[in-house]
Amino acid sequence: MLPRLIITMGEPAGIGPDLLVRFAQIAMNANITVVGDPKILQDRAKLLNLPIKLKNFDINQLDRDLSAGEVQILPIEANTRVLPGKLSVENSRYVLACLDEAIKQCQTGQFDALVTCPIHKGIINEAGIAFTGHTEYLAQKTQTEQVVMMLQARDLRVALATTHIPLAAVSAHITTESLTKTLQIIQQDLQQRFHIAAPRMLVCGLNPHAGEGGYIGREEIDIIEPVIKKLQQQNMNITGPLPADTIFTPKQLATADVVLAMYHDQGLPVLKHYGFGEAVNITLGLPFLRVSVDHGTALDIVGTDAVDLGSLQAAINLAINTVKQG
Repeated sequence: MLPRLIITMGEPAGIGPDLLVRFAQIAMNANITVVGDPKILQDRAKLLNLPIKLKNFDINQLDRDLSAGEVQILPIEANTRVLPGKLSVENSRYVLACLDEAIKQCQTGQFDALVTCPIHKGIINEAGIAFTGHTEYLAQKTQTEQVVMMLQARDLRVALATTHIPLAAVSAHITTESLTKTLQIIQQDLQQRFHIAAPRMLVCGLNPHAGEGGYIGREEIDIIEPVIKKLQQQNMNITGPLPADTIFTPKQLATADVVLAMYHDQGLPVLKHYGFGEAVNITLGLPFLRVSVDHGTALDIVGTDAVDLGSLQAAINLAINTVKQG
């Protein structure tokens, strides 16, 4: 059977539709279904001057691959007309409706993986919907108690202990329970989905110099170190807490399969400097595989040749390879 992937086009005024139209020009050894409004893809293909042939989703045809220029689509109509590069509050609920449908399709086992194009958090919140990001939304919709955001660029993986929260709230969110669960989820998914038998994990400290023995903060002494020691006793290969300013040196990374950063901007700037445009966002802990691009909606370049297919291509390739490995 071919790998079955379902893709959401994300914010319709952003580059998600551009990416999908461009990607459709590539024949893939997989069955790929897009969730969204067919007219959006047709209009964007016309703007880009690229051919596209839409094929209605057929649950009985999920074992055939698609030829170049062909897109299989599960149609959901947008709430209002989409103008490239121009956000509309009226389409915020449409964006989430597409995501909800894709989640449902994965939960029922019709698809092997979910691929998401970028959404615009601000316009969704402007519509009166509390929304912090794909990662948190997916956890809520699948009733998963805790998930972990991990990005991968080539041979570098960076996971996060906390995600989209204010910097002032990070310390309070790093608890014995949450950190333990985070490391267990990383271990489990790297073993089961990525077939790394004994994952080697490096853990960042929260404070500069990993707290300098308590002189620059006690989170390392009170929480991070005890959690690591307890999990080490359970034969988990974990090292830390290590200073974040040296953990990403080649010597350290050579000993690791993944680095766990304590907060979003501690780890992701390094990863995106290393591989922006080809990195993949992966949600660990879900009942199905979810991957995404490493960038935003890029409203300023919609409909132009500046749109880079690299991250979406990397995400789809990762999903296909992971599914094939079983």
